[in-house]
Amino acid sequence: MTYKERLKNVTVLGAAGKMGSGILLLTAVEMTDLSFKKENKGNEFVLNAMDISHKGLSGLMEYLRIQVRKVAEKKTNLLRKMYEDRADLIENGEIIDQYVFDVLNTVKPTTRMEAAYDSTLIFEAVSENPVLKTKLFKQILDNNKNDPWFFTNTSSVPIGQLDKESNLNGKILGFHFYNPPAVQKLVELIVTDDTNKEMTDFALELAKKLRKLIVPSNDFAGFIGNGHFMRDALHGINTAEKISSDIPFTNAVYAMNRVSQDFLVRPMGIFQLIDYVGIDVCQYIMKVMNPHLKDENLHSELLDTMIGLDVRGGQNADGSQKNGFLKYEKGRPVGVYNTQTKQYENISDFDAYVSKYLSTTAEKVPSWKALLRDNKKDEILDKYFKEVEGSNTKGAELTKQYIARSREIGKKLVADNVAKNEDDVNKVMLTGFFHLYGPINNYLI
Repeated sequence: MTYKERLKNVTVLGAAGKMGSGILLLTAVEMTDLSFKKENKGNEFVLNAMDISHKGLSGLMEYLRIQVRKVAEKKTNLLRKMYEDRADLIENGEIIDQYVFDVLNTVKPTTRMEAAYDSTLIFEAVSENPVLKTKLFKQILDNNKNDPWFFTNTSSVPIGQLDKESNLNGKILGFHFYNPPAVQKLVELIVTDDTNKEMTDFALELAKKLRKLIVPSNDFAGFIGNGHFMRDALHGINTAEKISSDIPFTNAVYAMNRVSQDFLVRPMGIFQLIDYVGIDVCQYIMKVMNPHLKDENLHSELLDTMIGLDVRGGQNADGSQKNGFLKYEKGRPVGVYNTQTKQYENISDFDAYVSKYLSTTAEKVPSWKALLRDNKKDEILDKYFKEVEGSNTKGAELTKQYIARSREIGKKLVADNVAKNEDDVNKVMLTGFFHLYGPINNYLI
């Protein structure tokens, strides 16, 4: 089956979700563009957007309408060539409107699993629940006579486990997009010894067409991305709990969020990132990973406490950030949750105190945003971290500990054969997490 034939009928499971919607957008555009090639004229391309929520699917179609228009506006010259046989389309606006219509016309929203029974390719983007994934795979396999391939977006469940429990006989691989899929360049590709070679070749071709950077990960729970992130998060959590013996708990959380964002020069602090992913999601991923680990226990009682208090983070339907460890206003942290009083305390009330505790001022720390496109980024970071290394302030001490732990995690991923090499670990953190430097880096402390 050719690349085109494999993409003639596709289903995205969990299409209305945060990840599924982005995967659907990318796939819809690629399938529509394929349909315009001369050799594909007359071929029907069908993309089933499957989700259990009617409301979610309604919102999905509006999301697609907005995003496809943005895509179209960036490639009007290409669209003119695609529609060159349409004499009725003259103005750019008319061509863009037609393209939006054509892409959306490819998408068939549905809540019925039967739609997947005709597909040759299944993208799975449901929750990180191995039992649910296996159930869906088995149901499709039992009713689909088209030899479907399964591309799972799991960020933690071993592919071999899903393959074995679903009786897929190697017709599954991990194609892990990063959030949001339409923007993020990284895809972690996870195959097993049993993975169909033709599937792997197709996955590489698809990634190239979608302009994604492929980083391979060996089939180990959590892979490279969550393998690093979950342990990195636990370091931030455990350190905050440790220093809460010196300063109030809310101050300790804020201090570690500042250390992991400002002092490590990252786009988000660790508690903000946990909130972004979802406190409950992080807890669940750790639970998924834990049975596969021999020498460590990925667990946090603080995460359990937050979930017990029904503080979960995550995003609202419109993409705005829900409150978690931190309280947000217009996307910016303004408070920290106190697990004892069950109330948020204003950051403005203790920001100065935490700055004094860390013994630093914002002017001394380079800005992640400013360095993002700075040609002298490496030079500035090298100088900055040398200054940190020579400092004995509390902020510098916590920063050095965090960097050392991050490097240790990265090296262990290589030693445990999760990542093929150190460069792949760095690529995932640079590309998937937007870090300015990899955890395994020569000029760091």
